[in-house]
Amino acid sequence: QVQLVESGGGLVQAGGSLRLSCAASGSIFSINFMGWYRQAPGKQRELVARVTGGGSTNYADSVKGRFTISRDNAKNTVYLQMNSLKPEDTAVYYCNAGGIYNNYDNYWGQGTQVTVSS
Repeated sequence: QVQLVESGGGLVQAGGSLRLSCAASGSIFSINFMGWYRQAPGKQRELVARVTGGGSTNYADSVKGRFTISRDNAKNTVYLQMNSLKPEDTAVYYCNAGGIYNNYDNYWGQGTQVTVSS
């Protein structure tokens, strides 16, 4: 079984920065993709950023140029550097990983709160 443990959330003022981390543990040989989703109150969960094992990335339009996703394959860890944060970035951020044991598996972290004050 795979566990994803997130860290790095918190409260920050608008314009500030935060860095989220997510470490995957378990009997893992490789991870196809890792990413971050977020869910604000009353809204659907949405993709923030995603990175493949080969390093290809994609971002939500709302975070392009402000957020950077990266991963350390040796540590099975994915990071999300968030700069120039806005109040609308306030949400619970969830780590996601998949393609570990087959092409269809998908795992989620417990979520970490990010709050941006104006």
